[in-house]
Amino acid sequence: MTLEPIRRTITVACSREHAFKTYTEAFDSWWPRAHHLGAADLAEAVLEPKPGGRWYERTVDGAECQWGEVLVWEPPARVVLSWRIDGDWQIDPDPAHASEIEVRFVEEGPRSTRVELEHRGFERHGETGAKVREGVSGEGGHGALLGLFAEKAAA
Repeated sequence: MTLEPIRRTITVACSREHAFKTYTEAFDSWWPRAHHLGAADLAEAVLEPKPGGRWYERTVDGAECQWGEVLVWEPPARVVLSWRIDGDWQIDPDPAHASEIEVRFVEEGPRSTRVELEHRGFERHGETGAKVREGVSGEGGHGALLGLFAEKAAA
């Protein structure tokens, strides 16, 4: 069974380079504090800026929860992340079960960048794939997250 990818696009009022750096290196500056898996409050959301880097949360009690890895790192054009969170919002440690999020940064002008997000491969999550897709496509999902990112990048 193949599940349709989620695609979201937003135009940001900044350069391509700035958009890429805000999305990746300043990830914690726009990531919502309520979006985390740990029992304690979120202290930091981290996206390590390199191929093979971790994508994870650190809670105020020091616990870490790895959401996935950086699969592709091509500044300022794109980043691809694995998503190891299943439909029950639990970490699946098996990388073969991870879906992918690709974010592309397309220059439209000196201060205008189109950001294209595609989340694909939901079927890799097995029985919970449809739940993952439903969760990231709904209210508070990728569309809302791109809006928060765009506000920070344009500031």
